[in-house]
Amino acid sequence: MGAPALSRKTSPRACQEGGNLVLLQISEPGAIAEDSGPAKVGLGIDLGTTNSLIARVVDGNVVVMADAAGNTTLPSVVYYGESEVLVGSAAEAMALSHPDDTIASAKRLLGRDRCDVVSGTRWKLANDNLAFETRRGDVTPVEVSADILRSLKQRAEVASVGNIDGVVITVPAYFDDGQRSGTRQAAELAGLKVLRLLNEPTAAAVAYGLDSGDEGVVAVYDLGGGTFDISILRLERGVFEVLATGGDSQLGGDDFDQRLADWLIERAGLDLQTATQQRALLRAARVAKEALTASAEVSVPLQEFADGADAVTVDRHTFNALCADLVERSLAACRQCLGDADVSQVDNVILVGGSTRMPVIAASVGSLFGREPMVGIDPDQVVAMGAARQANLLVGNRDDGDLLLLDVIPLSLGVETYGGLVERIVPRNTTIPVARAQEFTTAADGQTGLVVHVVQGDRERVADCRSLATFTLRGIPPMVAGAARIEVRFQVDADGLLAVSAKEATTGIAAEVVVKPSFGLDEEQIAAMLRASYENAADDMQARQLTEARVEAEQLLAGIEAALSSDGDLLGDGERQDLLESCETLAALREQEDIAALRDQIEATGRASETLAARRMDRSIRVALDGVAVAALAGEAES
Repeated sequence: MGAPALSRKTSPRACQEGGNLVLLQISEPGAIAEDSGPAKVGLGIDLGTTNSLIARVVDGNVVVMADAAGNTTLPSVVYYGESEVLVGSAAEAMALSHPDDTIASAKRLLGRDRCDVVSGTRWKLANDNLAFETRRGDVTPVEVSADILRSLKQRAEVASVGNIDGVVITVPAYFDDGQRSGTRQAAELAGLKVLRLLNEPTAAAVAYGLDSGDEGVVAVYDLGGGTFDISILRLERGVFEVLATGGDSQLGGDDFDQRLADWLIERAGLDLQTATQQRALLRAARVAKEALTASAEVSVPLQEFADGADAVTVDRHTFNALCADLVERSLAACRQCLGDADVSQVDNVILVGGSTRMPVIAASVGSLFGREPMVGIDPDQVVAMGAARQANLLVGNRDDGDLLLLDVIPLSLGVETYGGLVERIVPRNTTIPVARAQEFTTAADGQTGLVVHVVQGDRERVADCRSLATFTLRGIPPMVAGAARIEVRFQVDADGLLAVSAKEATTGIAAEVVVKPSFGLDEEQIAAMLRASYENAADDMQARQLTEARVEAEQLLAGIEAALSSDGDLLGDGERQDLLESCETLAALREQEDIAALRDQIEATGRASETLAARRMDRSIRVALDGVAVAALAGEAES
């Protein structure tokens, strides 16, 4: 008989495994060390929404590689013509004349479902995959990303770096399994071996931790072209531990550009008819935004958008007012992250991403954290530099101080237990990689199988959490409920991928599942789930207590029914009637919402059943002793 859920053991056992190990090469005494040869080449890649970069370590220093024109950044834009594919600035130049064949910000669509895609985006479904329609044919976000990575690889090859032994590619902290898998697929298409996917804020911390040598709590504020991430990290003795992460995958510098472009349209009364005009105005808005970094006001020429249109002057104060809500969205995520990390102040603040050059960002972030942000490293390059240092270490080259990077999982992981409750096995913000195990048991007599339902979330009931996977463990020896010992083990690797296994102790039978959902949660959904867990904490706990009491009542009633069925003759009519009436009262209260009354009745019914339990025990003892006596007499007769 199968059961849809697990029951908890009274003494759960948990273990944790984590951290990165450094391998030591040990030689025999007296052996001659061989020349290790030239250093291996590990490259760090910042695959950005707006711009991408590639870097490597040379003689202990990080070098961000440039193209033939001396540009270190590669615009994350690809043009697909009938006979050519252009990447970077050359593709941007084609955006105005061929907007439908020029793909930008493809990173936002990596591993995304069509339901997640914002309206108005040019895409279609091709063989169940999201794809863009171009003159060259259908192109998926993975293929677009692969072309960007391939261009970066060619840049490294032109620089004569030699054979590339592996790369570390950075991703937003809240990229889910599908998005991370898409990033790996893009790298494989580009002919690159991925050593590790590294969270962008963590990569920035690597760069600053090596350069500054500071210890303490650090906030990494990463505002790129299309995504925003915030991480709270603790730096101590060469260990970078991410205490908490948060952010917004739909917030970036592009949104600031759009806000200014919309204002220009309204202010000048523009009527843009084509996608070419819209892109041109966005470019003009971006230029104006960047100019406001150094100037108090700028003039935006609009003659190309309408005959007789005048230039519009915008000052920094107006721009800040237009984007105030966007800034506040990022600050709200920062406050939430501080709460998750359980810290009241930070020692340093790191700004990452070209969008942090906006004066309003530095001022607002500094005011929130009470610290002047660090700007010692180019915010456009800091992520690639940190990735390069990690890649250099992972290919086996010694660096000045080995780093241990500990990332965290965003939401708790657990399983469904009897009654539709969640038993959390790996709490949120647990450092990864991690492995934890807990023992469970069966909920019914004779149960020979069970379904393990893996869920994600911080609510008490399964219905309020996100289902990740289910698998079945079969072949459990039939026993009474609660006798089986089943270990459920969760393992999360360094890339955040989850494997869950279940093993029965007596037979050793096991079953497992690797959770690799095609599409997961972005940070907005995660933030919403966390807010819901906070706002409903009291109601959730009350619901859990009520469910646990109902399960306990159900098990007590089932036990009494079985006992009366087999040994009901041990009670007199009055005793039996009293017990049945107590059970009826308990069954009625089980359907109500009064936890206190239900708990009291459970105790009362338990006391009412004590007489039957004691007499059953006496009968069992007498039967056992009678068996011993008969055996003894038989032995004497034989002698």
